[in-house]
Amino acid sequence: MASIHWPNPRRITLLLVLIILLPLAHAEPAAISKEFIYTSAPFPSAHASTLVQLRNGDLLAAWFGGTHENAPDVAIWGSHRTAGHWTAPFLLVREPNIACWNPVLFHSADGKLWLYYKFGPSARTWTGARIVSNDDGKSWSQPEHLPAGLLGPTKDKPLVLPDGTIVSGTSVESYSSWAAWIDHSTDNGKTWQKIGPITVPSQSSTPQQPPIDAKEHIHGIIQPTVVSLGKKHLRLYARSTSDIARVCVADSFDNGLTWTQAHPIDLPNPNSGIDAVGLRDGRIVLIFNNSTKDRTPLNLAISSDGEHFKIFATLEDQPGEYSYPAIIQDKDGNLDTTYTWNRKRIRYASIPLPRPKTAHHDAP
Repeated sequence: MASIHWPNPRRITLLLVLIILLPLAHAEPAAISKEFIYTSAPFPSAHASTLVQLRNGDLLAAWFGGTHENAPDVAIWGSHRTAGHWTAPFLLVREPNIACWNPVLFHSADGKLWLYYKFGPSARTWTGARIVSNDDGKSWSQPEHLPAGLLGPTKDKPLVLPDGTIVSGTSVESYSSWAAWIDHSTDNGKTWQKIGPITVPSQSSTPQQPPIDAKEHIHGIIQPTVVSLGKKHLRLYARSTSDIARVCVADSFDNGLTWTQAHPIDLPNPNSGIDAVGLRDGRIVLIFNNSTKDRTPLNLAISSDGEHFKIFATLEDQPGEYSYPAIIQDKDGNLDTTYTWNRKRIRYASIPLPRPKTAHHDAP
């Protein structure tokens, strides 16, 4: 009777390990998930979204929508994402016969959910306003119009420090000059201290003449987003005018009470809104248009020091406008973002978080 020769057990074990691990070695990273918040709505144009996670884990998005930007019928609209689906758009607030602008959602340390917005014929002449919810968005107060000079967060969510201090990025646009400011509150938004201006030094002492076909010449930064770099070190990132064409940053080393002048970093900016989020592992993610002229593509970049960034994801890269993003890190650790899609819709994306830098990874 012929004897049976069994394979070496070690070889069998090695083959089994390779069968299991080889597919994993070539597996693609978790995919970005994108969806429109709505496909039909009672308004043709939408822009400037904001996003917050509610205490139950649902998401709430808001934006301004109407006939077109600055049209008298433009109001603030919202949608909940629950059980993986967005609700139909619902009206959050409307001002009589005047446009609303740039809603911003965030929680203060006392658990209240705030919606700040602006209303008026233009960014140069608008007034700040807000509504508040004590039940995480189920019901809202009547609008409160803020005193002249106080706008609240201009576009992006404020930073709420561990002690409850609100450090809110705001800005002022005038005929030829833009400047960033900080609204600072230690009592959950009852009172505010205005800090600034925060500006970018001009690169030339000689006034620059605008191009012949330009309507006007402006210089400066607006719409700052604020993150913490640890201890009392805060940093803001801001949109810049076309003569700068770079994302600009400024620093505070006393939790936002005083600030340095701003300076450009390596990331381009086509005079369009950005947003940033400080991750729980200490890194910073910035969402921005990687262009000096166009509001496309729309990219995400990550940094371990807040200064040097590496792009790790592209949300949109086709011709068109993909702009004014909002970004948060959710309770599961992933990134959630909303942004304007061609001024027609608001799009939502869920992005897996890149792994932290190690000796074997060169991502910042």
